[in-house]
Amino acid sequence: MPPQLSSVAPDSDSQTASTAEEWLTVGKVVGAQGLRGELRVNPASDFPERFTKPGPRWLQRKGAAPQEITLTSGRQLPGRSLFIVRFKGIDSRSAAEALVGQTLLVSADDRPELEEGEFHLLDLVGLEARLDANDNAVIGSVSDLISGGNDLLEITRPDGRKLLIPFVEQIVPEVHRQEGWLLLTPPPGLLDL
Repeated sequence: MPPQLSSVAPDSDSQTASTAEEWLTVGKVVGAQGLRGELRVNPASDFPERFTKPGPRWLQRKGAAPQEITLTSGRQLPGRSLFIVRFKGIDSRSAAEALVGQTLLVSADDRPELEEGEFHLLDLVGLEARLDANDNAVIGSVSDLISGGNDLLEITRPDGRKLLIPFVEQIVPEVHRQEGWLLLTPPPGLLDL
């Protein structure tokens, strides 16, 4: 049965090499909300519980080590993809503003269970992209997944060029995670862009 590619779980869109082994990026703090220390978070995860379920999270300033913080509550803004969260000890607007721009992380061990045909980003990065299941025609490897309405696989070709391929079942009909590859059936001209 072909995978349900529409339900990819990008829990680590902006990983860096130094944090890839220990952390999953789940969002970015984009602003303060109100006067009592709430924060707006732009999610990079398909799992709302990352922003609503109380427990430990980590915040990381660019170039610094992640710092543990406790999420006490969170809610999604109606009709928007933004979440409003509250962290323990952040009780004023100025304390909240000091966290703007930081990346919200969870431990890499904290990966939710997925249904059959769903994938975590970490499961896709590094897979070979092939044009034919039988002759191993490798065109590159998955180097990233870009979310934003529709998910795009970033494929890095052997010459270093990058391709953006829509991660939809018509174009990526098979993912063989255990074998380390996925099949591409691109429409004419897509690989020439």
